[in-house]
Amino acid sequence: MTAPAETRRPAVTSEDAAEYLRRGWWRTETFLDDLRRQARERPHRLAIAGRRVAESRTDTLDYAELARLTDRFALALLRLGVRRGDVVAVQLPNRWEMVPLMFACMRVGAVICPISPICPEGELRHRLGLTEARVAVTLPEWSGTPLAKIVTGLRAELPALAHVAVVDGPVPEGAMSFHEHFVAVPREEESGAEERLEGLALGPDEPFVVLFTSGTTGESKGVLHSQNTVHSAVRGYVDAFRSDEDWVAAVSTPLVHYSGFAQGVLGGVMLGGTVAFQDARKNEALLDLVERYGATLLYGPPATLADVAASQRVEKRDTGTLRHVVIGSAPVLKELADEVHATLGARTYSLWGMSENGPVTMTRPADPEDWAAYSNGSPIDAMRFRVESPGADGTGRLKVRGASLALGYYRREEVFAAEFDADGWFDTGDLARDDGRGGIRIVGRARDAIVRDGQVAPMTELEAVIGSHPKAVEAALVGLPPATADGAPVICAVVVPRAGQTPTLAEIRDRVRASGHDERFLPDRVELLPALPKTLTGKIRKAELRARYGTG
Repeated sequence: MTAPAETRRPAVTSEDAAEYLRRGWWRTETFLDDLRRQARERPHRLAIAGRRVAESRTDTLDYAELARLTDRFALALLRLGVRRGDVVAVQLPNRWEMVPLMFACMRVGAVICPISPICPEGELRHRLGLTEARVAVTLPEWSGTPLAKIVTGLRAELPALAHVAVVDGPVPEGAMSFHEHFVAVPREEESGAEERLEGLALGPDEPFVVLFTSGTTGESKGVLHSQNTVHSAVRGYVDAFRSDEDWVAAVSTPLVHYSGFAQGVLGGVMLGGTVAFQDARKNEALLDLVERYGATLLYGPPATLADVAASQRVEKRDTGTLRHVVIGSAPVLKELADEVHATLGARTYSLWGMSENGPVTMTRPADPEDWAAYSNGSPIDAMRFRVESPGADGTGRLKVRGASLALGYYRREEVFAAEFDADGWFDTGDLARDDGRGGIRIVGRARDAIVRDGQVAPMTELEAVIGSHPKAVEAALVGLPPATADGAPVICAVVVPRAGQTPTLAEIRDRVRASGHDERFLPDRVELLPALPKTLTGKIRKAELRARYGTG
């Protein structure tokens, strides 16, 4: 199967593909081949450890078990009529079932579509309808939302959705028990099982996953990747740390997002390492995973790592194996990097990427020790970037190209094509500046930019500084209609206060001054909210904030 015309990536040429193969960024093997190799060479090596927080238990699979369940789940998909090119939607938190389902879809030639369990019904309808998912795997409920009932109820509106499988708990009418159909029957032992699977597996250049974007400005877009576009990014990610089969990653981000799905699970299987995760947010418990499984790498956003470091102060765990702490969703503040090193004994790294291309830039072990506090790093080998039309302060639009770029947006060819310029560079929508060492520092989203005296405010850095105030949990900056003669926008800091405290405008301005930022970017106004409006991928909906406070 090849990518349909409406999703085919416009920026790759046959010469590009040959170069990517020659450089090892693309390959003729697949992640399924990686799993088979690990099952042969290290069958009893721990592959995944999935902690069930509420139940105080951890589910584990070694490579032999993961390979066996992959075949079992693949045969179960065939029994449901899944064929090559069909989409299988998986709406699960970080549970072990997600991992063999990933590989089972590759085994039968299906495309997996991971969906967050907190996805609202309207957005869920959009994603299942756009992909015409044939099978949906979900839970009875999550955070009080009756997921299985909702998904089953959507079948009347979605004629392609033939089956709903429910993991754990009661099964509503019109659905089936995931355990009974997928887990309980050892289908791989049945006569002719291997023959039924023969020749179905996806190749390295065929579509294999749809990862939905945040949808901050409308309906979310389904980013379609091949195994090779993901491999080139994951290869660059693990190579940055010179990693091998000793890789043990503790992943705090969802397996339905690129970081958990690709950098976590697929990276671990490619190396023959171990990936540990938990199904609910309990940051103080992440170090239990680090200690128990000897994690060498911990991945998460700044707030998570701050909680982890604070937890270590209260209850010390053995983190002697931990070498790398990677932050990939926001700037790294020096005080956080210092705290991580002091409490965990590990160095902090900064990473920038997006669903369309995975990790693109990273700081490296060869960089200065504190470089993550000043840069989002230099590009992985498979990718290039350029900062287009930089202004007086060096800030410009960030564009990228290379082997990790997605095949396209699922059934949104024109939207994806519109992001490329005539020279084949993809517009990320971010603003960045050169870091002086061959890398970049992300400034913020172009559509959210605040400009004063011709200078672009370093939004991501300022938000990190304000959000790290002792009286704050997190913060967002928005530019509001001008109230001054020179037409400069009003800078409004929207802050989530910590434990009922009330940070004042003066305190926030003092915090920004103390961080060394330009005084022209001091907030003019502060507003408090119990929580910032966010997308499913955790991005702040700034349009909502501008609408809320723009007339105040």
